[in-house]
Amino acid sequence: MSTHSKGIGYVLWIFGFMGAHRFYFGRSLSGTLYFFTLGLFFIGWIVDLFLIPDMADKADLRFEEGPKDYSLAWILLTFLGLFGAHRFYLEKWPTAILYLLTGGLFLMGIIYDYWTLNEQIQDVNRVTRV
Repeated sequence: MSTHSKGIGYVLWIFGFMGAHRFYFGRSLSGTLYFFTLGLFFIGWIVDLFLIPDMADKADLRFEEGPKDYSLAWILLTFLGLFGAHRFYLEKWPTAILYLLTGGLFLMGIIYDYWTLNEQIQDVNRVTRV
């Protein structure tokens, strides 16, 4: 079973010049670089179209499965993170409500979550399994 979908990777690749697909696959440093350089001036973004299958395979090896779905959490963060939808999904009620009332803590919380969401999901999955 896979933790990270190639299909979702391609959906997020559409926003790849902002690094979304790289964050999704657990590549926070290059995601940040893509964010500030518009996908390495769009060249890296186009190259990534061919690298997504390998990034997905490596993410599957790196992150553990569990009841919380990585793909759903990332879609919620990418498209509804301003309202804390991904945090509601992960049952992080206090911060979810805080995000809802503050626009994702004035966007700074969303940036933090782009860096850490895979680990947050993995932690929730570990606790749920135990």
